Amino acid sequence: MIFHHVPIMLSECIDGLNVKGDGVYFDGTLGGGGHSYEIAKRLTTGKLISTDLDTEAISAASEKLAPFADRFIPVHDNFKNFKEIITDNGFDRVDGILLDLGVSSYQLDNRDRGFSYMASDTELDMRFDVTREPSAKTVVNTYTEEQLRSIISDYGEERFADRIAKEIVKRRQIEEIRTTGDLVSVITDTIPKKYQGEGHPAKRTFQAIRIEVNGELDGLKEALYTMIRSLKPHGRIAVITFHSLEDRIVKQCFKDLETDCICDRRLPVCVCGKKKEIEVITKKPIVASDEEIAFNPRAKSAKLRIAEKI
Repeated sequence: MIFHHVPIMLSECIDGLNVKGDGVYFDGTLGGGGHSYEIAKRLTTGKLISTDLDTEAISAASEKLAPFADRFIPVHDNFKNFKEIITDNGFDRVDGILLDLGVSSYQLDNRDRGFSYMASDTELDMRFDVTREPSAKTVVNTYTEEQLRSIISDYGEERFADRIAKEIVKRRQIEEIRTTGDLVSVITDTIPKKYQGEGHPAKRTFQAIRIEVNGELDGLKEALYTMIRSLKPHGRIAVITFHSLEDRIVKQCFKDLETDCICDRRLPVCVCGKKKEIEVITKKPIVASDEEIAFNPRAKSAKLRIAEKI
């Protein structure tokens, strides 16, 4: 299967980064290489470091960006190890950072990867990096009922998390929940029919388990602070999120770093020493156009936030 991924809000991201030919840039979610390609082709003497946990993404994107091999550095690693990655490649600071926190079209559409609730006979997996545990099958079949309830409720914001967790534990005592179809069956049999009309009933639970499997929210906040503080003056960070949990973290981080003194206003002088570190470019997040959503429905839930280092 060809690694295919449609980059979300491509022109908005590239314009937002304000790419300089001699700059150093970091794409933390390489995917199909669409965003990276557009950054790399704008570089002259600059460098682009791109990371991904998916070795298939690294391989496909490296081929796509072969014309820019002199300026493109692919790294098989988690973007949350940002500081170590740029240091290992000889840089202290960068001019721009892009994070597309979504799952690639290739991963969703590739039946062998076990991400999609639309494929009934696919082994449950959902790992970005297939060399690491746990897989979705491990989570579903070994986590306690309380752990499952918490994950499905917190990460999926699923109102029927209690019922689904209970039913998963009940079913797996009879037979291992092995495929995406097995898990979909549990969910659709559990959620009342009258609540199944809006979107696929398994969507929230699958999202929750995928987030748990890949530790998507673990360390995201800390990584954002590290990244922003490693930007050069006037350097920019652009982050695309796809669900409220991620977006909330990004929004709060930007708000905190844009805030100046937090002292009690009754004090005559500042004693906290807090200084504004960024200017938020997008006061409201940018969303995909109707035309883009018509072409790529997965862009519908995307939000793009951009900030500039002072």
